[in-house]
Amino acid sequence: MFYTFIFFCLWHLIDGVKIVSVTEGDSVTLHSEVTEELRHYLRYIEWEGPENTHIARVRQFNEMTYIRYYDERYRDRLQIDNQTGSLTIRNIRTTDSGLYQMYSRFSRELFNVTVYARLPIPVITGDSSNCSSPSSGSSQQNCSLLCSVSNVSHVTLSWYKGNSLLSSISVSDLSISLSLPLEVEYQDKNTYSCVLNNPISNQTQHLDITQLCHTCADSAHCCGFTEAVIRLVISAVVGVATVGIVVYDIRSKRDKRS
Repeated sequence: MFYTFIFFCLWHLIDGVKIVSVTEGDSVTLHSEVTEELRHYLRYIEWEGPENTHIARVRQFNEMTYIRYYDERYRDRLQIDNQTGSLTIRNIRTTDSGLYQMYSRFSRELFNVTVYARLPIPVITGDSSNCSSPSSGSSQQNCSLLCSVSNVSHVTLSWYKGNSLLSSISVSDLSISLSLPLEVEYQDKNTYSCVLNNPISNQTQHLDITQLCHTCADSAHCCGFTEAVIRLVISAVVGVATVGIVVYDIRSKRDKRS
């Protein structure tokens, strides 16, 4: 399907800044353009993280390479390639998002890193209480559905019929819950899917109409059976009470005669 997205670290360049998108928990490498020839003339490579935080330094001395890491937030999660100076961040977190800078004696490189949270699988529920009767001239009955996700941000929630987009809703900055309704015919044989996606990943939930949708006739049959049982129980209780009253009245009359 055309809405199937590729899971990968997304790179592109805007105004000299490398734009990097990655999923939370993955590893990402910020590739330096330092060549092997240029490396021999460098005395150091510095890495800064978001808010100009000093996170690492590579220093060349007497043909030896020394690497030092500074920021405790990245403890045991950083690795620098001592040949190119490229920086790898393991088990990346959403709080690691921001602007990273690599600078040396001859160059300066910028990386704008966005870390997206892992997406939950959407949940589809059916509302049998909202069963709608067929319209005049039609034998079809409709089923109301709701696709929902919780605690998400920077995502789009969409309903698809086959490969065709039916409806969608998006959220940007805030972490909120999203719900998107859909109404389908009970006997619809088309394939429906609810898709949650961000710029680099997606989660899909396929709709099983037979499990979530019930016809009005089914509901009426269910309710008719339940109502019949309730009436039967009430009738039995009333009958027992009536017999008891009659027996009590007969005994009262006998006692008075005696």
